[in-house]
Amino acid sequence: QAQLVESGGGLVQAGGSLRLSCAASGRTLPSKIMAWFRQAPGKDRKFVAGISRIGGNAWYEDSVKGRFTISRDNAENMMYLQMNNLKPDDTGVYYCNYEEGTGWGPWGQGTQVTVSS
Repeated sequence: QAQLVESGGGLVQAGGSLRLSCAASGRTLPSKIMAWFRQAPGKDRKFVAGISRIGGNAWYEDSVKGRFTISRDNAENMMYLQMNNLKPDDTGVYYCNYEEGTGWGPWGQGTQVTVSS
């Protein structure tokens, strides 16, 4: 199983932007549906955005539509989440993962995103 590593988080003011990156540690990006998830403080981890195997299709949780863009570069073994017009409710730890059977692969450490008002 591929172990994914997230990066790119940080502290940003409301209205700002961040770009998160996801890399497969030591191997190629899984040729599977992939997604970003977010875990807000004290809450369960939730789906944010997903992308098809070759990146032709993407889908989003309603609250991020029009603000976030998921993409992947299979040649570079990377997946990204461009986040614009960030809001305090976007605060949380962001995780990337890939579809595995009826669930998801192993979870990484995530990257912290904090949006101040």
